[in-house]
Amino acid sequence: MSGFTDSGGAAYMSNRMDWETPTDLFSRLDNEFHFTLDAASSETNHKCSKYYTAGNSAFDHEWGGETVFCNPPYGKAISEWVRKCSMEASRKGTIVVMLLPARTDTRWFQQFILNRAEVRFLKGRLRFETNGIPGGPAPFPSMIVVMRTGER
Repeated sequence: MSGFTDSGGAAYMSNRMDWETPTDLFSRLDNEFHFTLDAASSETNHKCSKYYTAGNSAFDHEWGGETVFCNPPYGKAISEWVRKCSMEASRKGTIVVMLLPARTDTRWFQQFILNRAEVRFLKGRLRFETNGIPGGPAPFPSMIVVMRTGER
């Protein structure tokens, strides 16, 4: 089984889909945005009282009027997550903040983020958490993407 940092898949995906957002990063963002919805979480790692999991998919709901945090799985479906977030951010009164790998050469970045959203590149490498415990540094840089095209 290849892991998060093994050769061949390190910078692009992981077999695990439950990497937790670092607590201190989420706290800083929450202090700024005051999130009302965690769009990509689990029963054990959700950051907001309102959240969606794999069993209660964010793709099956509209997020209008919410202030959304989204740290999506970094596998092949990441482009669908970015597309969904972009679409939901166009709803009135909706802000979507995403934690993403900084991959400016990808189609999803070019199509849904570049010149359409605020991008904040994070310094250094994040240490994602497992059960609240930080792991080793991620093998890629990260960015915060703020999408707020809808009127408030």
